[in-house]
Amino acid sequence: MERGKNHMTKSPATTGKSKPGKPAKPVGKAAKRPTRSRYSREEIAAIFERFKAQRPEPKGELEHVNAYTLLVAVVLSAQATDVGVNKATRELFRLADTPQKMLALGEDKVRDHIKTIGLYRNKAKNVIALSRRLIEDFGGEVPRDRDTLTTLPGVGRKTANVVVSMAFGQPTIAVDTHIFRIANRLGLAPGKTPDEVEAKLEKIIPAEYLYHAHHWLILHGRYTCVARKPRCEACIIADLCKAPDKTCDVPATIVPLPA
Repeated sequence: MERGKNHMTKSPATTGKSKPGKPAKPVGKAAKRPTRSRYSREEIAAIFERFKAQRPEPKGELEHVNAYTLLVAVVLSAQATDVGVNKATRELFRLADTPQKMLALGEDKVRDHIKTIGLYRNKAKNVIALSRRLIEDFGGEVPRDRDTLTTLPGVGRKTANVVVSMAFGQPTIAVDTHIFRIANRLGLAPGKTPDEVEAKLEKIIPAEYLYHAHHWLILHGRYTCVARKPRCEACIIADLCKAPDKTCDVPATIVPLPA
């Protein structure tokens, strides 16, 4: 009876014999997400030194003429490509490059200009609403404070980070899908949420690289460390990368920073 009892109460989530004092290993569970960066300070500095050498002055790909049109473009870019947003906003920004002109243009015409972009109806409402708020509460000027920006219709933390960085030169990390993927895939700054990844990246990236880090990581994710099959054979940090799913056999090694 004892043998039968033990057999019936054995957990289906364990297999094999476990040693006394040690629990059996679970089966079928995904590997636990690391909580700390896999990289040392020297390795992180080397990674961003490579990015700097590749793109000394990286630029965002959303077309804009001032802080206001940048804000609108970033709001429109949610769940849309920069290429698609640029096509839609060239004529829109020619007609309306200030909150006053956008409000005068009206929601219907804004909607007509951006109808090729996903969620265009709701985005048109937000563009008009944020334009009205800028006029009524901020004298038509875009606030330089991230927290204040997030009070505007359609403006989240990521949008605010992009605006204060690109328009006002503040070093921030706007975690989009590319950065979130890279941070977790490489184990650079693993996190379950964009805010968690943002906080870790801002903590581990050396100050001298922080201002451009946002664009370096986005461009790396957009053109090299792509979602389906990363182009590791063309990657400038392949020998530093510790991602478990690298698509080439370049081993992870340390390359000292130049003196």
